[in-house]
Amino acid sequence: MLIVDDSLVFREALAMGIESEPVIEVVGKAADAFQARDMILEFKPDVMTCDIQMPKMDGIEFIKRLIPQYPIPIIVITGFSDTVFDAMNAGAIDFVLKPDSKHRIEGFINEVISKIKIAAASKVNLQSITPTSTTSDMTDTQKIIAIGASTGGTEAIFNILKGLPKDIPGIVIVQHIPVVFSKMFANRLNEQTAFSCKEAETGDVVVPGTVFVAPGSMHMKVKKLGGQYRIEVFPGDKVNGHCPSIDVLFESVAQQAGRKALGVILTGMGSDGAKGLLSIRQNGGRTIGQDERSSVVYGMPKAAYNIGAVEKQAALQNIPNVILGMLK
Repeated sequence: MLIVDDSLVFREALAMGIESEPVIEVVGKAADAFQARDMILEFKPDVMTCDIQMPKMDGIEFIKRLIPQYPIPIIVITGFSDTVFDAMNAGAIDFVLKPDSKHRIEGFINEVISKIKIAAASKVNLQSITPTSTTSDMTDTQKIIAIGASTGGTEAIFNILKGLPKDIPGIVIVQHIPVVFSKMFANRLNEQTAFSCKEAETGDVVVPGTVFVAPGSMHMKVKKLGGQYRIEVFPGDKVNGHCPSIDVLFESVAQQAGRKALGVILTGMGSDGAKGLLSIRQNGGRTIGQDERSSVVYGMPKAAYNIGAVEKQAALQNIPNVILGMLK
């Protein structure tokens, strides 16, 4: 793997930490995009970590230029900034927050190692989705759409929402994402799609044209009260290794919405969401799973497909049309 960061101290510390894992070899350490380009040509690394703030060329511009020619899985190493989503849009597959103190370095290194292993088994997909339009009224307030995603999911969700019209049932989302970034992600969706999007809070009402993203450290459920779906967010132990957990959301949607539910499982490692999606289907709801070819990591959709939870498997660019077809 290749490390790209303008700080010599950080490059060396990251390399030392990563190489504590015997199966990972650091083949190069670059201080800027131009050094990185030369090392990519020479060493052909399987994975790259990349800083955003760098001299000569920032990480986002570098990723934009690199990916079309060399589609290498890239993990962005970043501080607290919503520019990370620009990096995801440029083609990076995941990101890790830089540690803000020495005592957090061990956890940071472990997270980077985990994401490198996932990235090594992933692929880069640059998807283009054409916006769709509805031909009939779909603002059924009794219907609800639930979406779950992990690695590669922020861009997948963003592209799906860009491809959907606003006049569809309300949407609830669990994306495996760190604290703070979930709010940044929701704000980005609010600014760059037709929907009214926000980080979910207890008491929020799910109505057509709205999108709610689970907070990065809280589980999320929906509960039907007086003919409305209301959101509940709450702390809890990790489920399937995650908080928020897709299964927690999907199970609640299955129980509360029944045949009025539509569940979508997207790219990500592991099996979170598979059992919940099966519950949605068993309770009469409709279900969609992203296909292998368009998934950055075909883990969660595969797990769901293997247990019979997926009614229709589709490429990312086709999912908006499949959603609209099922709503009709």
